[in-house]
Order: sequence, then C-alpha cells, then structure tokens
Amino acid sequence: MCEPRGMLRRIRKVEGLESAVDHAIIASDGVRLAAYSLRPEGPVRLHIVLCHGFTNHSRRPQLVRIASRLESAGVAVTAFDFRGHGRSQGESSVGGDGELADLDAVVAHVRRTDPDAQVAVIGFSMGASVAIRHASLGQHRPDLLVSVSAVSRWYVRDSTSMRRVHWLLESRLGPVTSRLALRTRLGGPWATRPVPPIEAIAALQGIPTLLVHGDRDIYFGPDHARALQAAAPERPELWVVAGFGHAEGSMTAGLVDRIRGWLMRALDVDRTQHRLPGAVPARNSGASA
Repeated sequence: MCEPRGMLRRIRKVEGLESAVDHAIIASDGVRLAAYSLRPEGPVRLHIVLCHGFTNHSRRPQLVRIASRLESAGVAVTAFDFRGHGRSQGESSVGGDGELADLDAVVAHVRRTDPDAQVAVIGFSMGASVAIRHASLGQHRPDLLVSVSAVSRWYVRDSTSMRRVHWLLESRLGPVTSRLALRTRLGGPWATRPVPPIEAIAALQGIPTLLVHGDRDIYFGPDHARALQAAAPERPELWVVAGFGHAEGSMTAGLVDRIRGWLMRALDVDRTQHRLPGAVPARNSGASA
C-alpha cells in the first residue's frame, strides 16, 4: 500500500538522486518504509528493486551508485530501506518475516506503478536472503531474481565478521550498539525460525535466478551460493566472481553492467526455459568484473 500522493517529494540532498522521487510504502503489518525511484525517459520495460544488506540503507553511496548506473542504462529502479534501517519505521528482524513483508509491499507498489513492466529484484547479503525467500514465499513475487552474497542457512559463525554480527544479535549490549553506532534498530529474537534461504530456494520455480558470490567474501564464502544452486530445482546460473568481496560494498560498475545484461537477456527467454541462450553452464564461475 502506498501513501497518498501528498507524501511524494523530491530528494535533492544526495548526490546521484537529484532526479529521484521519494515514496512512503506501507507493509502489510503497518510499518512505513522509505523508498525512492529513478526512472528513465520513455516506456519502462524492466523495473528493478534493490534490497540492501544488514546495517546499510538505500541512500548509502554504494547503493546509490548502483541505482544510478542501472537507471542511466535505461531501466527503472526502486530502492528502499528495510524496517529498522535508514528512514523506515519499525525494528529489524534481520532477514526474517518482517523483511519479507517489506519486500512484498515494495514489489506490489512497483507493479502498480509499472503494470506492463517486468519486475526484477536484486538483493545484497541480508537483502539477497530476503529476496530468495520472497521469490518462493511472497504474495507479490518478481519475474527475475538476482542474489548477491546470500547466506544459505541461519546461525553462520564461520568467520570473524559473522561472529561480530551474532554478538550484535545475541548480546545484551548488541541492540544499543547497533542503534548508536550503526543506526540500525533491532527487534527481539525470532519467536519461530523463518524458512532459511536453502529451503526456500528448493521450492522456487518459474523465476529465472542468478546467484553471485565473491571468492574473497569475508563473511561467508561461495560454498553458500553453491549450496543454494544445488538445492534449487531449476539450477540457477552461478557466478563466483574472482576478487569480489561482499555485497553492495564490493560492487563495481563492470559487475553492475554484467548483471543488467543478464537481466535484459532474460527478458527475451521463453518463460518455460529459465535459462539464458548461450550462457555458461551454472556450475562454472564468472570472470571478475
């Protein structure tokens, strides 16, 4: 559900968003989400939704650069702040069912805005895990899915970086530290375990999917992407990118362009194939961008 027209306003303070329009989108549980859209001139064939990672938000420079580059190539883009992040209301459930409701509301808003366009979701880290879960479990699902640096399962503590994340989530000081230092408002622990990405992707059908992971990810390595690929019934494309680190913070212009190219080619593929003509077999790695 979108706020009334009077809630729309121009963003003028963030470099790269001079032509963006801000939106307030209401999730099914009433949480108001901050979002913005960038639109090229002319008809919109593809509208991309960007999902940021944990403790990030849609106006961080790295995500703005991605959104601006995609829009400059002729596609519409909507980026938003998950609950508990940035300018959105609520508290983060760290990839749980709250974030699933957020993405569902944003995709529904985009479909109302551009009913004739194909909708793609590109998620990063936590946003990638949410995107996978939403594509399988959501009410308003995308036509295309790109997951960048997704974890396959919950409670991963295999790296120093992930142990720090779990300290935030599990210690008494974590919520205060997260709010003051990272400007992220954490909710309580999960009452029930959400369906993990590896179980969600096992039920995913009919949505062409690209999995991207870096071989220098300091949070969790490309084995997570390989596990997701193996669990998916339609074997999505997998790029293990040499020299790439983690999520939106490591994205290069070249990799953004490669992902956009994959999406544009996917628009022309018969919906029963879910593969790109001439694509490298999914078991192979992609080259560094």
